[in-house]
Amino acid sequence: MDRKLKCPNCGAETRAEGNRYRPFCSRRCKLIDLGAWLGEEYTISSPITERDVSIKTQREEGD
Repeated sequence: MDRKLKCPNCGAETRAEGNRYRPFCSRRCKLIDLGAWLGEEYTISSPITERDVSIKTQREEGD
């Protein structure tokens, strides 16, 4: 089954399986997103809490 995703940068439809740039459609879109993070266009709305860390740890242990 070939699942389709929409690229969060440009909106193009792309395959989930075998896509090395997932969730992006291409290297270009991935680098544009990285540039936005590095340029501080995106922010995390609140500080990371102990609860956030424990939830992440639980998820990783469940994999």
